[in-house]
Amino acid sequence: MPASELADWLRLTFAPGIGGETQRKLLSAFGPPDHIFAVGVQALARTIPHKQAQQLLSHDSEEDIAKALAWAAEPSNIILTLADAAYPQRLLDAADPPTVLYVKGRVELLNAPALAIVGSRNASPQGEANAEAFAAALADTGLTIVSGLALGIDAAAHRGGLRGKGSTIAVIGTGIDRVYPARNQALAREIATAGAIISEFPLGTPALRENFPRRNRVISGLARGCLVVEAAERSGSLITARLAGEQGRDVFAIPGSIHSPLSKGCHKLIKQGAKLADDARDILDELGLTTATDQASTTSPVPAAPATAAVRLLDCIGFDPCDMEALAARSGLTAEKLYAILLQLELDGRIASLPGGRFQRIGP
Repeated sequence: MPASELADWLRLTFAPGIGGETQRKLLSAFGPPDHIFAVGVQALARTIPHKQAQQLLSHDSEEDIAKALAWAAEPSNIILTLADAAYPQRLLDAADPPTVLYVKGRVELLNAPALAIVGSRNASPQGEANAEAFAAALADTGLTIVSGLALGIDAAAHRGGLRGKGSTIAVIGTGIDRVYPARNQALAREIATAGAIISEFPLGTPALRENFPRRNRVISGLARGCLVVEAAERSGSLITARLAGEQGRDVFAIPGSIHSPLSKGCHKLIKQGAKLADDARDILDELGLTTATDQASTTSPVPAAPATAAVRLLDCIGFDPCDMEALAARSGLTAEKLYAILLQLELDGRIASLPGGRFQRIGP
């Protein structure tokens, strides 16, 4: 798209008080943005309130437009509009598609078959392991993994997606020139190189609380389905799942311990009709993407058998978080022996330490 034409699209989105719904009304009534800006206030006021029409035509956004065009001129950067052939088609079919999308990375991924994976920011070690394993297995079949670059489940899903052929897309709630949270800077750089980062918000937009729920509709809208790995009863991930259902997408959830607060949201979704997933093949079967090979299994390679005492202790831990007092009662071991075995299991990646002196088993 020529820079002058893109500048008019940007001008439409930069005007204060002119949201997505109003922008689409104007596009429907007058055609491309250059037609919108060619008519006067009175003509616009027949479609939108007079005050909004005045704001649209009088707002000075030249500096913001120049910055955006300069950003788009850099390698691997592009700004897509509703009129671009590369704009993700699934978003066009969803309610409230962004008028423009800022994209950094592989733009072709936006129209590739995709699955959203979301969940808690304060995920358990097992939850993160599940998210990464599912994402890697699904990406190996060619699916692109879509998530929100948050800590916890999102970050794990992106890491798994980067391991597969389908790669990953991060939908962020800030301007695309910012990374939030800062702890995901290295991951964001990797995604920008091997996958794609997208945002509907102008350059420089900070991390505002109200923008993160808005980006959830884009996460679900890009995908054929949405998998919730871990979520509390009031988790923002449930918003993404609800939006996915409203957009006609399949919703999947991984069950967990009945004692874990992070499983309550997933169990609620399953009660409401979400499909239970305990293996990536469950998702592929439902989406009609099952392959002839067994490449989609999320089961990790069986590790070498640990010492007998460690095996017994793993059985004592079970699959729910467990503290030292309970372990001592179940195993009959002294505190000294328990600490020695737990340390080795943690070094081997078989268990993880949790707050409050608890331990949780990871994997089978």
